[in-house]
Amino acid sequence: MTGLSNRLPNLQNNPIVDHAFVVRSSKSLCLVIPMPLLTLKPLKPAIIHLLKLIVILAIAWLWVLLSARPALAQAKTINYTNTQLERRDFSNADLEGGVFVAAEMREANFQGANLKNAMMTNGNLLGANLSGANLEGALVDRVTFYKADLTNAILIGATLSRSILDETKITGADFTDAILDRYYIAMLCKTASGTNPVTGADTRESLGCK
Repeated sequence: MTGLSNRLPNLQNNPIVDHAFVVRSSKSLCLVIPMPLLTLKPLKPAIIHLLKLIVILAIAWLWVLLSARPALAQAKTINYTNTQLERRDFSNADLEGGVFVAAEMREANFQGANLKNAMMTNGNLLGANLSGANLEGALVDRVTFYKADLTNAILIGATLSRSILDETKITGADFTDAILDRYYIAMLCKTASGTNPVTGADTRESLGCK
């Protein structure tokens, strides 16, 4: 035992032992434990925790990137449901996908506006100006178009079922694949004329007039 104790100074000058934990027993027995062996086990959980944190942050950042565009689109959603829009000026406005359900749009100006895929169900467009407007794919059922101006309007694939189209101006309007009540098709065909300047469609042909 004494020989081991006498060699202790030499061990302490060793560069390996400089980073060691020295344990002495009551019988002068010395045990040298390298410090890396003592710190390795506590270090592993810390590394794992750090990696988990990095993964969580990466997933969170990815989610932000993926959700940024839908959030922006949602912020831009146009919703005028049950809104008083009488005589409002929407000329040449980009209103694509806008919601105008049951809106009061009497004599409103939508000239040249983009109303593609808009929803205007139960809306009132009495005397409104929609000349040159793009209503492609729009849902305009049960809408009052009485005395409205649809000159050169594009209504490709639009739904106009149960809508009121009495005294509506439709010169140059494109009704290709639009859904209209038979009664109004027959009525509109009596005065339909012109060619749409954008699509080149003949108004009478787009209505299926005989």
